[in-house]
Order: sequence, then structure tokens, then C-alpha cells
Amino acid sequence: MLHLARLAFVTVSLGALLASTSPSAKPTTAASPSGRFTKGVIIPIEGVISDVTLESLERRMQRAMDDDGADLLILRMDTPGGLVISATNICDELKNTTEAHTVAWVRPQALSAGAMISVACNEIVVANRSKIGDCQPIMIGPQGAAAAPEDIRAKVTSPILEEFRDSARRNGYDLLLCEAMIQPEIEVFWVENTETQERRFVQRQQRDHLFGLEATEAPTIVKKTSVESEQSLSGPSAKTETIVQQKAGQFVSDERSMTAWRYVKSDPLLGEVTQPIVPHTELLTMSQDQAIAFGFAQHKLSTERELADHYGLSEPLVEAGYTWSEKLVEWLTSPAVRAVLMMVMLLAAYTEFNTPGVGVPGIVAVACLAIFLGAPYLTGLADVWEILLIVLGVILLAVEIWVPGFGVPGIAGLALICFGIVASFVGPEMPNQPPFHWPTLDYTVDALKTGVWVLLIGLVGTVAGAIALSRYLPKMPYVGTIVAANPTAASVAMADPYPDDVTHPGAVGVAQSMLRPAGKARFNDMLVDVCTDGEFIESGARVEVVERHGNRIVVRQVKG
Repeated sequence: MLHLARLAFVTVSLGALLASTSPSAKPTTAASPSGRFTKGVIIPIEGVISDVTLESLERRMQRAMDDDGADLLILRMDTPGGLVISATNICDELKNTTEAHTVAWVRPQALSAGAMISVACNEIVVANRSKIGDCQPIMIGPQGAAAAPEDIRAKVTSPILEEFRDSARRNGYDLLLCEAMIQPEIEVFWVENTETQERRFVQRQQRDHLFGLEATEAPTIVKKTSVESEQSLSGPSAKTETIVQQKAGQFVSDERSMTAWRYVKSDPLLGEVTQPIVPHTELLTMSQDQAIAFGFAQHKLSTERELADHYGLSEPLVEAGYTWSEKLVEWLTSPAVRAVLMMVMLLAAYTEFNTPGVGVPGIVAVACLAIFLGAPYLTGLADVWEILLIVLGVILLAVEIWVPGFGVPGIAGLALICFGIVASFVGPEMPNQPPFHWPTLDYTVDALKTGVWVLLIGLVGTVAGAIALSRYLPKMPYVGTIVAANPTAASVAMADPYPDDVTHPGAVGVAQSMLRPAGKARFNDMLVDVCTDGEFIESGARVEVVERHGNRIVVRQVKG
């Protein structure tokens, strides 16, 4: 799976150019360093690659060289990939390191961005049951996962293509095989000259030229749709199958070759070799033996003892692991922890708004918001503009609370907060990308879905927690001192200013003002606010109480 913003490389014309520049004989690899090393340090690169990985790697490399005096840095690779910007910066850091020899130790996988970082090292070694490669970009659209469209493929892949080119030239890797890790349309054959023993990795056009044949065509990919026999509730379902049509002459036997060039049929490490070694419907993902046979890896070393012996280290290897703070940041950016942080933040804000003053709940809400946004900012997922959106949303909510209006500031504030929270889960897909973009790659689309789920779970949890806070927690020991209990009807009822024995129905008094229809009347020595059913009564007229509803006293004029 490619978390590297899964960038694809350009097409067959570029592949033909690379094939023509492939090295002869067995592919050349970076030469093993001469002499023995003094001090070796293992630096693990694990999990998804992000800005935390970049900063941690820079710190650990510098400390290993300055404090430990290491002249051999071994990057133990176990990663499915990560952010393209972070991976590119890591490659720059490795290539600018001249004080120590860098080695990528693939144990057990270096996929996507991991493969990109591995080829940037001075040397690659592999462990048993390891793999490296698989760098194709996958874009998510209405029809599901698909390759990047032709109109944007060159734009999104140019930084990665240049990075692989530079690493291949520095370390002697085959350019065509590097491209085959990224572009599934690249078909690679492994051929050798029976007279000179020279071996090359070539594409179909180059193979035909070396064999002295007329140009042949690659097999065509067609999609066949059939109707399954099993019926569903909505009727028969369509089943789509990808079929490779085998055209006449699609596979050229080496017996047809008119020259000394033939297919490589066997290898000491791989045994029998199947041609093409990379079909045009697959990506190059190499096992440990393939990585050595194809010239990417130097040796197979599975243990630290084997590493120390191979590089002639007199002292045991030292591991420079992640610090507790780096592990904490990684933990804080996990979806489960961010969902809990969001619920605690909203519940604390709810409690603060329902209690007077600024107290502990308000401080907790601010702290949770800082952690919720700070951790992904450190990993490169969240950017400044997402934090600003959330802050602006909070300001608009405050305006709505303190300056009641038509609800527009409140609705806009909630929308900005929700948008900013979801956006903080989605990292950039390529360098120099504008802040507002709709995710298209599989990694960023998955991150967007995760953000939406965390937002929904956080809101549902907040509503449930608010109900619990208002109904049950005030009754619990100690907790009730934090959240006040809901008031009763008796506690909020207004005191009756008029005794029942004075203003009861049937009591007679005198209007002290014109009743239009409300006014004042005197009953005994008490002046009372009264009203009529709509009639006007002159001042001085005798009135009688006909209804009493709390403080509302209804009167009518006494006739005669």
C-alpha cells in the first residue's frame, strides 16, 4: 500500500529511453565500502512516514555521528510508506550525509516511500522474508481505485521520478527497474548476450531490437462483463473480469532471436527465471533474493551479529530508537485517541458554558484543543490554515453566544470547526500543494474518511456525555460539586405577592385607575395589578375577581 502520495511515473516513451541506458552485464550496484567501520548505529524507521519520522531521523543521525562517533548508520526499514514531502526530505538528509556510510536494512519491508528512502542510502542489504518496491499511485474516483489520469500524471510524479533518477545514478541501480516499481504498464525482460555474458533489463522494443526482430505488440487488456447466475434482491449483478488477450507473437521465444542475445533462463539465487520478469500488468515488488539478483541489494543479512561481522565492527551495534516524546506524538495522532480528545474537549466546553466563571472545565477544553491540533501539526498532517479555521469558528460561536442574532455566526462557526477538524486528518498529496484541495489519492481519501468518522463519533459521544452530565453526574459524590443539579419547578417559581384571602375569586375591590384592559385596583388596603377580559372600566368603579392564575388576576365591573 502506497502512503507516499502514490505518485505515478510517465509512460512508455520514457521507459524506452531508460531501457536504452540500462547497465550492461549484471546490473552494477553501489560498491561496498573498503576497510572496516569503527562504530555502527541502527536507526529504526517503522510505521507510516511523516514529519515526526523526518525530525526524529535527523536528530538520531546527528546524535549518532556527534555523540557516539558512528561512521556507519543502518536504517532498519519496516514501513508501508508515508507522506511524499517527508520522504523527499529524508532522502535529501541521507544524500547530504558525508560523515557516515548509510545502509538501508530491509527487515521486513520497505514499500512505497520506504523504497524511495532505501535507494537514497549508500547501500541496501536485505533480511530473510523481506520485500521492497510497490510504489504505484492509486487515485479514488466515482468508479473506485484507479491509476492517476494521464493529464495530471506527469505533474504529480515529477518530484518522485527525479528522486529515483538521482538515487539510481548515485548508487548504480537500474533506471528501468526503478520505474517498474511505480508504473504497472512497464514490461521488463531480462536478456543476456551468450558471447559476452552481458546482461540487461530491457523493454519490449529494446528486446526486439537486440533479438533482430520486427517490432511486436504487448498483450491488450480488456474488460469483460458477464452476468452472474446468482440473483440478488435487485436483480442479476454484473461481474467484471480483467482479461489479457494473448495476441499472436505476444511472447517471443528466444529461439527466434537472430543474434547472440537470449533471455536469462536461470539465476543462482532465483533458479528458473520467468519472462518477462515484470509483466505489464504488475508492479515490481522484489523479494530478498530478487533484490540481490537485480542489483539493488548487496547482501542478505538477517541478524545484528551478521551485520556487525560483515562490516567488521569491533563493538556491538547500538540502536537509536524513538524517544518517549516521539512515541507519545504518534499515539496522540491515532484516530481513537483523537476521538476521545474531541469528546473530552466538547464536554468540558459544555460544562464551562453551563457554570459561571472560568474554571477547570474551560482549562481542560483549551488543553484538549491544543493537543488535538498540536499533535497532527507536528506530524505534518495538519497545517496552519486548518488551525486558523477552527480558531475562527470558535470566535464566531462566541459572537453568537454573547451577541444573539439570526444564527448566521453560530452556523458558520460550527461549519468552520467541523471542516477544520476533518481537514486536520488529511495531509498534502504532493509538494507545494494549495491548502484547499479535494483528496484524490487512496491514502488521503482514507484519511478523510477517518476524519469524518472521528467527527461523528466525537459528536455522538458528546451528546451522550452531556445528557449524563446534566442528569446523573450531579447526583454522584464529589462530581456533583463540579456540575450543578438541574433546578426544580419549586426552586424557580416566583413568590406570590398577593395573599389568597385578599384576591380570591369573588373578592370585591375598587378600580384605582382606568382599566384598558389592565390597570390597578384596591382590595382592602392592598393595591393589586389586575386586567379585564377586554372591557374598559372607569376609575372608581367597583370590580370583582372572576379568575386567578398565579399573578394574573382577572376582574369585571360590578353592576348596580
